[in-house]
Amino acid sequence: MTTTIRTRFAPSPTGFLHLGGARTALFSWAFAKHHNGVFVLRIEDTDLERSTPEAVQAILQGMDWLGMHADEGPFYQMQRTDRHREVIDQLLESGHAYYCYSSPEEVEAMREKARALGQKPRYDGTWRPEPGKTLPPIPADRKPVVRFKTPKDGVTSWDDLVKGRITIANEELDDLIIARADGTPTYNFCVVVDDWDMGITHVIRGDDHVNNTPRQIVILEALGAQVPVYGHVPMILGPDGEKLSKRHGAVNIMDYHEQGYLPEAMVNYLARLGWSHGDDEIFSVEQFIEWFDTKSLSKSASQWDPKKLNWVNAHYIKQRNSAELADLVAPRIEKLGGSPNAVNLTAVMDLLKGRAETLNDLAQGAMLFCAPFSPASAELQAEILTEDAKAILRDFAQRLTAVEDWHTENIAAVIKETLAANNIKMPKLGIPVRVAVTGQKQTPAVDAVLALIGKEAVLARLHQITA
Repeated sequence: MTTTIRTRFAPSPTGFLHLGGARTALFSWAFAKHHNGVFVLRIEDTDLERSTPEAVQAILQGMDWLGMHADEGPFYQMQRTDRHREVIDQLLESGHAYYCYSSPEEVEAMREKARALGQKPRYDGTWRPEPGKTLPPIPADRKPVVRFKTPKDGVTSWDDLVKGRITIANEELDDLIIARADGTPTYNFCVVVDDWDMGITHVIRGDDHVNNTPRQIVILEALGAQVPVYGHVPMILGPDGEKLSKRHGAVNIMDYHEQGYLPEAMVNYLARLGWSHGDDEIFSVEQFIEWFDTKSLSKSASQWDPKKLNWVNAHYIKQRNSAELADLVAPRIEKLGGSPNAVNLTAVMDLLKGRAETLNDLAQGAMLFCAPFSPASAELQAEILTEDAKAILRDFAQRLTAVEDWHTENIAAVIKETLAANNIKMPKLGIPVRVAVTGQKQTPAVDAVLALIGKEAVLARLHQITA
């Protein structure tokens, strides 16, 4: 009988969905999809002080934008507190957990003593029940925490999907607190119970969780539960080789939506941060799912490269249908104060998408056609629109007047006529036309720009500048 692969993404809602979390989710999601399995979303909101509804929404919004839809969930850890307490009682009853009455100050003193002796700072097991051991008298005014009774001997090992065989001596592990003095279960314990109850078979997460894994495994073993297969992916570094942070730019995945990146480009780029399929740089989501396997996950940290992301995004913009791009860019044009309905926006996207890196680039470029005309500065006019240039523009305008079918090919033909008649090269005509008609020295192809601006407006601006 084949076991259904079940993975999970379990973010803490203490902030937005960051790049590292999004990539972890992507790998977990792709692994489940590759194996026709189940991808579970679980919100680990046990940190009551820092968890917020806004952060939950930010995570859900980010997942939705990237197209990573959960097969089950979202489940909320805090809604499962009764179940967590039930399992704590079970461990207390079986002797795998015990009440500890040591105060935080006493535990800190134990750690200081261990440090002074050159040992690992840890709880010294004062309240740990052992055969023949007499425990101290219970303080009358103190509520206990519950600690898991970690095995003292032997080792805890697992075959990590990314890092290979990892073995930790059990004597290195402390007796983990699994319930606080107020009765609330702790993170590491809740994770164990939830993974068990939800039938999680594979856990793919960041390698900052490696130290948690042996602690979670020994609890699962004490419960007689199936231990998942673990895989810990290395972190993402900034372009400078340091840990990725806000100083490297946006780290909230939705900031990239705001900056004009396409979700399929983000998925493609994130997938290549720590995973590869030969030399393939560009691939569809369907290909990624088909190709994904954990053997191709990198053991070393990945480096965030904004230029590479821009290159990938530019590729996807070129591939996108221009009408779809127009729909995506229209709200961005409005945000810039432009009128997207002032022009055939699909045609504008056709013109601009070959050189744009982001949707925001497209919106900025489209303002040439969507914003009210702003004449060139006096300085630019003085530099470019000399008397000789104006004479050429008058000739060009006269020839354009005769064009009945106003489209790119016919305008290009008039440009050629004007160049030949005046015995000049393209810059002598192109730059003055741009300055006169658009107010700018640089634009896309002149014939295409004039076609989109329209005959009436083009002639009006040429006549005004040459009068």
